[in-house]
Amino acid sequence: MIETARLLLRPMRAEDTDELLHIFANPNVMASFGVAPFDRAQMAQWVQRNLEHQDRHGYGLFSVMLKTTGLLIGDCGLEHMDVDGVDVDELGYDFRSDYWNHGLATEAATAVRAYAFHVLKLPSLISLIRQGNVASQRVAEKIGMRRERALTRHGHAYWLYTIANETS
Repeated sequence: MIETARLLLRPMRAEDTDELLHIFANPNVMASFGVAPFDRAQMAQWVQRNLEHQDRHGYGLFSVMLKTTGLLIGDCGLEHMDVDGVDVDELGYDFRSDYWNHGLATEAATAVRAYAFHVLKLPSLISLIRQGNVASQRVAEKIGMRRERALTRHGHAYWLYTIANETS
């Protein structure tokens, strides 16, 4: 578990599916991915994929909850993936739209970046952010990431943001 000033981050669990559906069934949230909102079956499949990633790699996504209420408002964490033939670790975040513009994604991403660098000792992180998703670009920049280049992935245009672990 990771604790910040306003948030609790704990490893995602299968029981989080219905609360996460509040995020991924929202057309405003899914517009940043360029896909239709999820139904419950798609959400359950997405959560299961992330739980399998957690088991395989020893890290993954955290469910993000408000400390004051315990309400699950997002996810933030790490995914090991291949980008252009290179193994990388991506820092990603998704939040309920009614909690946008309060600095919560930045707070969570800062905590996950610290966990990745200080606990996991990862050498670097990336974020793949859909071109046009200015809010996510701002979060990446606020936590010290820099835009490296454009790339196309699964038919969508992304910006690749990177940050190196300067603590190791």
